[in-house]
Amino acid sequence: MPHLGEDDLIARFFAPLAGEGGLGLKDDAALIAGEPGCDLVVTCDALVAGVHFFADDPADAIAAKALRVNLSDLAAKGARCKGFVLALALPPDLRTEAWLGAFARGLGDDIASYACPLLGGDTVSTPGPLTISVTAFGAVLAGRMVPRTGARPGDLIYVSGTIGDAALGLQLRLGKVIAGQGAEHLLARYLRPQPRNALAAALLDHASAAMDVSDGLAGDLAKMMRVSGASAEVEVASVPFSPAARACVAADRGALKCALTGGDDYEILATIPPQNASTFEARAADAGVAVTRIGHVVRGDETPVFRDASGAPLTFMRASFSHF
Repeated sequence: MPHLGEDDLIARFFAPLAGEGGLGLKDDAALIAGEPGCDLVVTCDALVAGVHFFADDPADAIAAKALRVNLSDLAAKGARCKGFVLALALPPDLRTEAWLGAFARGLGDDIASYACPLLGGDTVSTPGPLTISVTAFGAVLAGRMVPRTGARPGDLIYVSGTIGDAALGLQLRLGKVIAGQGAEHLLARYLRPQPRNALAAALLDHASAAMDVSDGLAGDLAKMMRVSGASAEVEVASVPFSPAARACVAADRGALKCALTGGDDYEILATIPPQNASTFEARAADAGVAVTRIGHVVRGDETPVFRDASGAPLTFMRASFSHF
């Protein structure tokens, strides 16, 4: 590909993806129209090659993951996406028509699927590794955003989808687990998260607290309880696992703790007051999102307890992924 300067690169690959507020990516800023009676919800996630994805992952999948992890945060807050900005630090070997074209196509597909337009951003050169930062903007009815801090004793704890697939997919990619017939499913779940934005409205109406599970169910539940001033009890037998994850756990008991603590699920963890539970479940079903009750919030400031089938508590060397 002939050498492209920053302006040419943006015009060729990213300007066609811009929404109205992006102003054709010809300005230094985006313009987001406020909605009467709504608050703006903002979230930001950075992804680095070799940390959050493999450098040789398909470019379209990398683009999708970068956007979807932010969409997952908006979903947990009950927010509708208004758009996003993208910061892209490109090493020399990726400044090619093939890689940039695939990245832009992956981004464009998700922009269309999730109705979340590109509004702007920045592109820079780096010796490596590839680094991507997305800041996404959402709208929610004024004063109604679902906080992380609202869990109360007696609330029921729910998760969406299935837990542990992505963590086991990573271990499979690293050659540390054997998945058999479920390998393709686990690998796909690591490569392409499935944000539960269809659940946002039900959370807005029925949840007392919510967050997405990015660093591991055990650790993220502990974070939620800590800032809510409560604790929790979880029945591990109730945690939803896919058939592929169950096969891994059956073959290697160590896979259970990996599934509960490994992260990259990008499912929704929510606390629901008991009186809202049946309606929440019905709304989730109408939205096409599976939700499962896994435990309840209790008084106290202890680390949440995960109990096995015999009622004994599990212990974790590390409850969640941490960069530090």
